[in-house]
Amino acid sequence: MSNRVRPKEKSDENQVEKAPSNGFKYLLTGSFLSKENVVGALPFVFFLTFLGICYIANGYQTQKVVINLDRTNKSLKELRSEYITTKSDLMIISKQSEVAEATLKMGLKELTSPPKKIVLTAKEKKEILND
Repeated sequence: MSNRVRPKEKSDENQVEKAPSNGFKYLLTGSFLSKENVVGALPFVFFLTFLGICYIANGYQTQKVVINLDRTNKSLKELRSEYITTKSDLMIISKQSEVAEATLKMGLKELTSPPKKIVLTAKEKKEILND
């Protein structure tokens, strides 16, 4: 091995230019658009395109979920208010005075005396069960 310096080879005009050391100049001249550079970057461009499509789809999906959530919340509020209204109506209707008034229309009267306990003997129980 010798310490000789090799002379710089002249590049052919057909040979692709490598990126100059100055990146700004590389962009301004448009040499980054050469066929080999574009073809080499295609997998990365496809990957970025795929990521962009996924990002857009995710945005649409999120928007749909938010719309469904709002719709469900509105429905929940309506059902809750209906529940409260129905519960208060039931409480009013089931009061003793309301029940007595409603049964009076059917001809039933409210008892004024306490209810009586009916006691059956063993013989009476057997007769009822055998019937």
